[in-house]
Amino acid sequence: MKKLSNLLSGPILCSALIAISTIFIWSCQTKMKYRFADYVDPFIGTDAHGHTYPGASVPFGMVQLSPDTRLHGWDGTSGYHYSDSIIYGFTHTALSGTGVGDYGDILIMPSVGTPTIFNNEYLSPFKKSNEIAKAGYYSVFLDKPNVLAEMTTTTRVGYHRYTFPESTESNLIIDLFHRDKVLDSKIEFISNTEISGYRRSSNWADDMIWYFNIKFSKPFKSKGIAINDSLNNDINYAVGQNIKAYVCFDTYKNEQIEVKVSLSPVDNQGALNNRLTEIPEWNFDDIKEIAFNTWNKELSKIEVKGGSNEQKRIFYTALYHAFLQPNTYIDVDNRYRAIDKKIYTTSDYTNYTVFSLWDTYRTWHPLMTIIDQKRTIDFIKVMLDIYSKGGLLPIWELAANETYCMIGNHAISVIADAYIKGIDSFDTQKALEAMINSTSKDHFGLKAYRENGYIPGDLEHESISKTLEYAYNDWCIAQVAKKMKREDIYKEYITRAQYYKNIFDPNTRFMRPKLNGGWLEPFDPTTVDWHYTEANSWQYSFYVPHDISGLINLHGGKTQLSELIDELFKTDQKITGRDMKDITGLIGQYAHGNEPSHHMAYLYSFLNQPWKTQAMVRQIMDNLYSDKPDGLSGNEDCGQMSAWLIMSSMGFYPVTPGSPVYTIGTPWFPEIKINLENNKVFKITADNLSNKKYYIQSATLNNKKYSKSYITHSDIMNGGELHFNMGKKPNKLWGSGDDDIPKTEINEHLIVTVPVIETQDNRIRESIYVKINNYGSKNKIFYTLDTSKPNKHSFEYNNPIKIDKTTTITAISYLNDTMYSFPVKANFYKIDIDRKINILFKWNKNYHAGGEEGLIDGIRGATNWRLGGWQGYQGTDFIAIVDLGKIKDISYIGAGFIQDIRSWIWMPKDVTFYSSNDGINF
Repeated sequence: MKKLSNLLSGPILCSALIAISTIFIWSCQTKMKYRFADYVDPFIGTDAHGHTYPGASVPFGMVQLSPDTRLHGWDGTSGYHYSDSIIYGFTHTALSGTGVGDYGDILIMPSVGTPTIFNNEYLSPFKKSNEIAKAGYYSVFLDKPNVLAEMTTTTRVGYHRYTFPESTESNLIIDLFHRDKVLDSKIEFISNTEISGYRRSSNWADDMIWYFNIKFSKPFKSKGIAINDSLNNDINYAVGQNIKAYVCFDTYKNEQIEVKVSLSPVDNQGALNNRLTEIPEWNFDDIKEIAFNTWNKELSKIEVKGGSNEQKRIFYTALYHAFLQPNTYIDVDNRYRAIDKKIYTTSDYTNYTVFSLWDTYRTWHPLMTIIDQKRTIDFIKVMLDIYSKGGLLPIWELAANETYCMIGNHAISVIADAYIKGIDSFDTQKALEAMINSTSKDHFGLKAYRENGYIPGDLEHESISKTLEYAYNDWCIAQVAKKMKREDIYKEYITRAQYYKNIFDPNTRFMRPKLNGGWLEPFDPTTVDWHYTEANSWQYSFYVPHDISGLINLHGGKTQLSELIDELFKTDQKITGRDMKDITGLIGQYAHGNEPSHHMAYLYSFLNQPWKTQAMVRQIMDNLYSDKPDGLSGNEDCGQMSAWLIMSSMGFYPVTPGSPVYTIGTPWFPEIKINLENNKVFKITADNLSNKKYYIQSATLNNKKYSKSYITHSDIMNGGELHFNMGKKPNKLWGSGDDDIPKTEINEHLIVTVPVIETQDNRIRESIYVKINNYGSKNKIFYTLDTSKPNKHSFEYNNPIKIDKTTTITAISYLNDTMYSFPVKANFYKIDIDRKINILFKWNKNYHAGGEEGLIDGIRGATNWRLGGWQGYQGTDFIAIVDLGKIKDISYIGAGFIQDIRSWIWMPKDVTFYSSNDGINF
């Protein structure tokens, strides 16, 4: 075997250990009955809306060497879709299963004939029958140039091999302009076998840079560089936004030309060092085998026995997908680019990028606390480094950029989950500081959340989802503070963790948006609208993982909540609203294709009905995963969709990350063995298991009778065996006793929920009556009419309030001197129904003048309009109500016209409008 040290090393592992382990893995392959990596099919998830890619990578690798078949569109976010039939080229970065596209850097494409630098000329058709994807390897025969393209990788180097026909014009195109907006790029010919350069781009990540080094196995005979699509064969160097190049070879029939492309986020020397360290020689087949064996070693962390080959392909491909990201983001010399764009050196941990935290905190990160605690510590150290250098824990970090995509502060969940489970080899005091800092910002509705005890829907979009996820984040901080014996912090955050109660509507029993102090009207829980994140009320109303006992109490008991969850899965109501592409994998209103639903099937176990969890989890595993290209029911989302299958296959699931408890579901295999980092083994075995016998009849833990429908993290990490006896009919006695079910609850520092101000309209013609409702609570309600904060000396509410002029009602629910709710406000406006409005132009068919409506059109309210009052959202539409009579000296309003978005603007008396190019002038 040739020199192979440091082929796949992280910056902390020494090359000798890597070489020894590689030799050991290689020598052991013949002793195995099967190789885990043989079951991996990278095509799973590349069709439908899975958004995965089939190209070559190694576990957590910096390089993802994959074909690009699609340049744009939601189903092209990874650069590849199974339904496509052309290939533009092969790029060295790709995102696995995201909902937004980026990467696709440094394209290389073979061609034969006169060199061209236009992608519509160098692209090639291909046949699916000529495409192969395996763990660490991809190949395809390109019909147009008659070239076989093969690729494999190490951590930081993409390795290509092209088999050319006989030709005097066998070319390789290098396209730095491909796909995303290029901010700057450079290419330089170092010699007739080497190219160096960089590419800075902007897309999802605002400013991302990759340095690269390209080495050819054979000297090229000619070359050229194109600047702004103008080809020049006499220059060796170019800088600009549209840079491409080609190299040309003479080839005999079936001659193979190999290419090594190394990346670095740091500089060109880093890219060169990465190549020389990881692949110093020419040995494509060796590297391909080592990549496969590296996958085999990683996948051996979980060994399954029994089950069908289809199940094994699904399971091991899921595990493969789980190990694709985050990506190594540090050079072999320990240098990395940080969130502040500066270069640093660390020998304490491996730096990573691509943290899809809104997705992965739910299942993927908890899975890593079991099978990869070392990397879990590194992930947390990376998050704390992002906080130190960027001032905020990551939300959705990509290549040293914060994208601020999705909602919540779920680095908090990742840190808390690890810490509570005893994985704490990081600066825990700094971690607590970082978590508190993230919740103390004023962005993304946090200010409104802190000031109101929930997020009003007229102050922030996605108000329900954000309120619920912030409350869960706060609970995570409370758990960390409690373990650190910080009672002051614990009290503050365990109180905040209950803010979800302020958006629960006892009448409909859904989490319902609030506007102007009252419930959204009309309200339909099937509607996907501005108040929810990629979901509707059905899919978010059960999201209180940290206080399921509190949710039960809100519903009036376990029976009532169970019946509503039954309806969730069984209803034939259709999902309505806008932008529903992420809501897939439907069972009733349950949407397995998107993350907010992922814990729901396990809630039955909290309600003394674990057999319902067993049935539903089995249905999801059997029906919403397959070994076909469309085998994922939604976006893979950087491993989260696969992590759900992995954890559920093992028979338990982390409903509440931040708690050391896993809820038992039903195993998918007769035997699963988890090979732990502490050299212990935890086995899950099941007798009489089949696709019809998935109900647990009885269980033992380490040969002792086990009646609980949950296990703890320490149960797993201590090693041992969890054994199930399965049957065709549910055993409703097993795991269903009050002492045997999982439980999350908050039973101290309880809050008083805010009252609800109810009225049919906030416009006053002559007079209206306003009700204030406590929904069965015996607490007293006090209110004011002058915008001041009420107290026990204010007006006490007993009967509906009559108002006949512009008024602000502020109310609180009062228990005692230390227990009272947040104040809630509602604004009511007296309107002049005799006002006169003249519109002297034909602007839009939706414009109307006069009467009570005033002016209706698609005008999105701007912040300064709130000076005149703000109604916010109503129904499925975004509605702003502004009384221009309250604002002096108005001369201009900018208006954006958006379909199905409406605004009411109340005009002062006798107003005339005139049109302009970009707005409306008075």
